[in-house]
Amino acid sequence: MHIFVTGASGFVGSRLVQVLAARTDARVTVAARGSRFTCATAERVVRFEDLATASFSAELVGVDAVVHCAARVHVMNDLEADPLHAFRQVNVEGTLNLARQAAEAGVRRFVFLSSIKVNGEGSEPGVPFTADQPANPVDPYGVSKMEAEQRLRELAIATGMEVVIIRPVLVYGPGVKANFLSMMRWLYKGVPLPFGAIHNARSLVALDNLVDLTLLCLSHPAAANQTFMVSDGEDLSTTGLLRKMASALGKPARLLPVPAVLLSAAACMLGKRSLSQRLCGSLQVDIAKTRAVLGWTPPLSVEQALKLTASDYMENEKK
Repeated sequence: MHIFVTGASGFVGSRLVQVLAARTDARVTVAARGSRFTCATAERVVRFEDLATASFSAELVGVDAVVHCAARVHVMNDLEADPLHAFRQVNVEGTLNLARQAAEAGVRRFVFLSSIKVNGEGSEPGVPFTADQPANPVDPYGVSKMEAEQRLRELAIATGMEVVIIRPVLVYGPGVKANFLSMMRWLYKGVPLPFGAIHNARSLVALDNLVDLTLLCLSHPAAANQTFMVSDGEDLSTTGLLRKMASALGKPARLLPVPAVLLSAAACMLGKRSLSQRLCGSLQVDIAKTRAVLGWTPPLSVEQALKLTASDYMENEKK
């Protein structure tokens, strides 16, 4: 099997390429933005600057499946004058440019890593998002991912190339960055945090669980032209997550029981409404369809995944 992976320099794409090399005998071609990227485990490296105009025709000949991880990712403080246009250029036009060339080259399957933001920013407690409910994106990133999904489905109908869409929730694991890394640093240093009384529920997905599902979607017959949610199968409150993370780090969780309503009010006063939603709001997904259609079960528990994440963090902190 010959697999073409985009975003191979990113958090998910790089791990996917590593696991492909370790667990399969697939030939792997990787594509990444910029001229400095290298990948020792790939048969070939394709470099590009603009995904919306790049030509991959020659490299896609003989490829069986594409995994499209590359994207313009969500950022907290976007400086673009027109963020929606910037997201569409990469996440919609770039995705369709690659997918059209894949279909023309005879690629059998196109696996697209989308986002839970297609469903929305938050769910009602106990009412998880499902893969087949109407989309309700709120921000430009979510809109661009929704539009890419729609265009890919149209392309699948027009060309016969199978499309599989995966909508991850927050992904964590060794090498994680951004807010998750900041929380680990605070916990490791013993900083008291005002998050001891948050009773929300949020779905997360360990990096290796996401990669495992992605590998399955490359070849499973029932995955064709389906959309799947992915998570660890265990939802946690922010307070519960921090306690489990502190335990994985071997540190006490110094969590102060500040009411969530006060945290939300303070965040809104500071113009941090989106941060308040992530800390205090709920976002759950239902992976029942993923389990039933594919027979998939997350191989790692939350505790196992957090231990791997914490071990990697502590090892790198010592360097």
